[in-house]
Amino acid sequence: RIQILLSLIMGPCKYMEELYKKKQSDLMRFLLRVRCWQFRQLTAIHRASRPTRPDKARRLGFKNKQGMCIYRTRVKRGGRKRLAAKGICYGKPKTSGVNQLKFQRSLQSVAEERVGRACGGLRVLNSYWVGQDAVYKYYEVICLDAAHKAIRIDPHYNWICNPVHKHRELRALTSAGKKNRGLGKGHRYTKVIGSSRRA
Repeated sequence: RIQILLSLIMGPCKYMEELYKKKQSDLMRFLLRVRCWQFRQLTAIHRASRPTRPDKARRLGFKNKQGMCIYRTRVKRGGRKRLAAKGICYGKPKTSGVNQLKFQRSLQSVAEERVGRACGGLRVLNSYWVGQDAVYKYYEVICLDAAHKAIRIDPHYNWICNPVHKHRELRALTSAGKKNRGLGKGHRYTKVIGSSRRA
């Protein structure tokens, strides 16, 4: 009876949201494994006919309307090993090290950047995680066509048509990019990784 009551209270998007909160459940583990197998067969960047996670896409601003599309991409996981012949890093001790180097931005931000470069005429709105395996992380990126009339006349989205928003993903102005810039105020916020030197 409780399950019936919950189904009456929750809509389909809320139901999906609750499912994704339990990624270790048998259902989600199987579903994500099958999806990753499917994504592996496809090219590195390809257009998706519909969002894999409609609830998440809608929360991030997606609407099923003209001028909006979803691109799915994959990014290699792991750190960024330094290319150094015989493992020799010349110069000061600060520049030494080969293995435990990490990229300054998140893999999600890299995924947005790659889609933005591949689809130069589109504007990147947002992105979200859809799966991962041992080698790749998979993301879906919400893109808008700034030249499409349906976008230009919509008061919710026409802000992105301004020239100042060209390639916002390359300048870390999207949500995923901003997280790596150490922006913010408040008590002890100076200790945030990436703040003082790179903000």
